[in-house]
Amino acid sequence: MSQPGRVGEAGVMVLSRRTLLAAAPAGLLARPALVRAQSSTPIRIGEINSYTSQPDFTRSYRKGWELALSHLNDLGGLNGRKVEIVSRDDGGTPEGALRAAAELVHDDKVDVLAGGYLSNVGLAISAYALQQKKLYIAGEPLTDALVWEKGNRYTYRIRPSTFMQAAMLVETALTLPAKTYATVAPNYEYGQSAVKWFRQLMSARRPDVRFVGEQWPALGHIDAGAIAGALGQGAPDAIFCALFGTDLQAFVRQGNTRGLFDNRLVVSMLTGEPEYLNLLGDETPSGWLVTGYPESLSDEPDNKQFVLDYTLQYHEAPTMGAVVGVSLVNAIASGVLKSGGTDSEKMADGFADATFPTPFGVCRFRAIDHQSTLGTYVGRTTKQNGHGGMVDWGYVNGEAVMPPDDVVRKLRPGS
Repeated sequence: MSQPGRVGEAGVMVLSRRTLLAAAPAGLLARPALVRAQSSTPIRIGEINSYTSQPDFTRSYRKGWELALSHLNDLGGLNGRKVEIVSRDDGGTPEGALRAAAELVHDDKVDVLAGGYLSNVGLAISAYALQQKKLYIAGEPLTDALVWEKGNRYTYRIRPSTFMQAAMLVETALTLPAKTYATVAPNYEYGQSAVKWFRQLMSARRPDVRFVGEQWPALGHIDAGAIAGALGQGAPDAIFCALFGTDLQAFVRQGNTRGLFDNRLVVSMLTGEPEYLNLLGDETPSGWLVTGYPESLSDEPDNKQFVLDYTLQYHEAPTMGAVVGVSLVNAIASGVLKSGGTDSEKMADGFADATFPTPFGVCRFRAIDHQSTLGTYVGRTTKQNGHGGMVDWGYVNGEAVMPPDDVVRKLRPGS
């Protein structure tokens, strides 16, 4: 992977001057009169996230975007304008996100909306962005509806979607001997989308596979003992899991206690991400097939530099949240430069095909559906010295698991 970034004294990979020039339209940065006229007005990003309800992800995520923002401004900002992020907590609800978005747009006069964690929250912000004709760059919300069924010209997304991550897992799951699966996922947009795509993609490639049971606990209110018991009664060969956070922690604890995972394959979305492995600790089950991030193990140049810089600044290893935070700021900076400013209509078009550096390499926003090509890692869980980790992992480029354009056009009206 190429290394488009630049590192400060205690910094993180951010946009270099060369990258800024390459991303900008011809002559844009060579107009000193325009720079002088705008230099006193900061570019304002209105960032919304579930800081109180999802701290395992958002703690590192905030550090990531704060660090990237600091170095972006050290470079002089964008076209001579300082960049500011005005952050709001959505409380983990669509209603909270909509209140925050309205404050940011009408009171704080932000140029761009950004962030989001839960899929239903991301969809709410996206609908508001369309209503207000304000650009929204989603960081973490994974539902495919965000860029397909409910996609709109003002919404772009950073993370690989539920379809993309399911497709990554299916490639390896196809080789497993399991012929019957049960599923467990939180009963809201993300979980429903994750299970839908895993079932569809597996069934299309392995017609001999049957799905023999499903469990849909409410997000944050899992009865883990009852869920584990119900899954075990169905005696599936394998389990597909889309739980995360404390729900995942409770499920793993009950599953370990009841022997649910003994001699049974588990395919699990997100479980290999450090924020969730840190929660599991010495309860981490071994051998699960997962998507995740082996932060300090990947020796790809961009990731090595990112881990070093983040660790020097915060004295801890980064998690996936930090990757999203850094990538979010870099993506917005690149898109603003490519668009020639912060006019919402110009950005809605200009962010298409914008390229930006991430700890996983250079990515771009696809013009057809506004999905970024950022990928993720696939591997297996392991437990070493009381800590969870990943082994047998490899990086899967997001572009490699996206459906062809003719399929996307059917999924996204008006694409």
